[in-house]
Amino acid sequence: MRDTRESRLLLVLLIAIAFALITVDIRGGEDSPVDGARQAAATVFGPVENGVSSAVDPIGNAIGAVRDSGDRHDRIAELERQNAALKAKLGSDDRNRSRVRQLDSMLKSAGAGQYGIKGAEVIGIGAAQGFSWTVTIDAGANDGLKRDMTVLNGDGLVGRVTTVGPSTATVLLANDPDFTVGTRMEKTDELGFATGQGDRPLSVQMLNGKAEVKKGDRLVTFGSQRDKPFVPGVPVGEVVRVDPSGGDLTRNIFIKPYVGFTKLDIVGVVVEAPREDPRDTVLPKKPAKPKPTPTVTVTATPSGQPPADGVDNGNDEQ
Repeated sequence: MRDTRESRLLLVLLIAIAFALITVDIRGGEDSPVDGARQAAATVFGPVENGVSSAVDPIGNAIGAVRDSGDRHDRIAELERQNAALKAKLGSDDRNRSRVRQLDSMLKSAGAGQYGIKGAEVIGIGAAQGFSWTVTIDAGANDGLKRDMTVLNGDGLVGRVTTVGPSTATVLLANDPDFTVGTRMEKTDELGFATGQGDRPLSVQMLNGKAEVKKGDRLVTFGSQRDKPFVPGVPVGEVVRVDPSGGDLTRNIFIKPYVGFTKLDIVGVVVEAPREDPRDTVLPKKPAKPKPTPTVTVTATPSGQPPADGVDNGNDEQ
C-alpha cells in the first residue's frame, strides 16, 4: 500500500477501533462481547502457536533446567539437613542406650542392696562451697532429698549429699580430700577409713595393723549410725597397694575406686536405707579363674634304636 492521505486515515481508524475493542473487552470481563471472536482466533492461530512453541522448546527447556537445578540444589541441601539430623538422632540414641545401661546397672545394684533410691542426672561439675570434687544433680528437696544421703551408681559409691536446694543438690565425691567413709573388707570384715586423694587411689587406714590384706581384695561401706551419711554394703573399691605395717597399730592400703568420677552421668540418691546390712551381696561376682590347660609332652624315639629296657623282641638271624 502506498503512503497516501487515505492510507494514513485508514491506519488511524484501525488503531482507534483496536483500542475501542480492547476497552470493551476489559470492561466486559468474562461476558465480553468479543469473547466469541477471541475463541475463533484461538482456533485459527492455535496450531501456529504450538508450532512456534515447539521451535523454542529447547530454549524453554534450558531455562527450566536452570530453574530445576536450583530446585535440585534445594533438595540436596534439604537431604543434607535431614542426614545431619539423622546422624544427630543416631548419636542421641547411642547416648540414650548408654544411659539406659547405666540406669539398669544402678537399679540392679539398688535391688541387690535393697536400697530405696531417687534417680538423678549430673548437670554440673566444679568447686562449690570450697569443695574441689563436687557435682550438681537435678534433684533436690522437692524430690525428698536431704543432707548427708548416700549417692551411688551402678559401679559403687559416688559420694554424699552436702547441700540441698528445691530442685538441685550438691554431691561431695568420694575422691575429694575432705571425704572420709568407713569401710569393711570383704570376707574378713576388717574395718578401716577411706579418704579421697583426688585422681589418685583412695587411701585406707586399716584399724588392725596386722590385718592380712592382699592386692585384689575388695571393700564396701561399713555404714553410719542411722545410715547417715552412709548406708552399708555399697562397693567402694579394690586394693591395688599394701604398705608394710612396720609394727604400727594401724596399716595403710590403697584402693582403686569402682566409680569413674570424671564421667558421671546417671546416679541414685539413697532415700531409704535397707532393713538389713547387705554385706557383700552388692559386690559384682568375681570372674572365674581360668582352668589350667594340661600339657602333653611327646618324646620321639629314633628308628632302629633298641627299646629303653634293652630287650629285643625280634628274631635274630642264625
